Amino acid sequence: MHPKYQIDFVKLKVFNKQQPYYDAYHQLISHADAAFNHTTHALADFAVPGYYVHAEMHQKNSAGLQSDAFDAYACALAYHISGDQSKYADQSLRFLKSWADLNTKYSDADGSLVMAYSGTAMVMAGELLLNYNGWAHVDKQKYLIWVQNVYLKASNEIRLRKNNWADWGRLGSILSAHLLDNPQETAENIRLIKSDLFHKIANDGHMPKETARGANGIWYTYFSLAPITAACWIAYQSTGENLFTNYTQGNSSIKQALDYLYYYNLHPNEWQWFVNPNRGTPGSWPGNLLEAMSSIYGDNRYADYAKPARPISYSKHHFAWAFPTLMKVQLGDMH
Repeated sequence: MHPKYQIDFVKLKVFNKQQPYYDAYHQLISHADAAFNHTTHALADFAVPGYYVHAEMHQKNSAGLQSDAFDAYACALAYHISGDQSKYADQSLRFLKSWADLNTKYSDADGSLVMAYSGTAMVMAGELLLNYNGWAHVDKQKYLIWVQNVYLKASNEIRLRKNNWADWGRLGSILSAHLLDNPQETAENIRLIKSDLFHKIANDGHMPKETARGANGIWYTYFSLAPITAACWIAYQSTGENLFTNYTQGNSSIKQALDYLYYYNLHPNEWQWFVNPNRGTPGSWPGNLLEAMSSIYGDNRYADYAKPARPISYSKHHFAWAFPTLMKVQLGDMH
């Protein structure tokens, strides 16, 4: 998720106190510092019932992984951007170790899905710390076994679904494939993304499986595009294949779907799929996604939407574009 050249680019911007990176860095550090006071929430069995079956238990068990995953990720990123301050790496490892030591399975109706979309940050944190000398070999091996036997298993279990479940499964799977150095699985996830992208994205840019979700159709469109775009970013870093701009079918493309989301989030009264749908904000969703994609596509409309809320971070529920203002993504050379 964060190649060395991107980290070096951001560190230089922060060193030179260049905005919006400098404020975004301090936002990251505030998140990382807060993690020092947080307890861990690992469960032996990550059991998440369906939200509409047992909402309280769904939210409670989900929130524990989400809190730990975000804290692990924020601290691992702070370790790199702050100039290799080991205190942040050690805090990140505290969260990774708690899950690697205790968690052996997921269960119930939503266990695999929530493990996939919240656990992304656990894998990103591990990738960032893979070469950290303070990570004891035995602990690192236990973590990698957890990724293989629990997280990747959950991701692969859902990556053939027809809606956003598959998108989160593929993101989790390609993240894990990169971490575990499995180019065959990286290639398989790219194949899967390409295999049904234009079943997911219609000719006009709407995403039929997501727009059908009633009042939350705009949210679910975002919730599908966030992992699709993050998986495409990892594919680009891993193989050089550019699905952002080089994979289209007729009028259909990832950019067209993003444009559809952008337009109707601004004009929900024109949304044909539901009257008065819920919409997002610049400081939350889809601001985090549009902030990230503004530099991928050079689209100033996306940047202008996000700009009032900078620096943007997304710290709850799911993790694809958690620190988009700080960790700029771009095709080609960073500048």
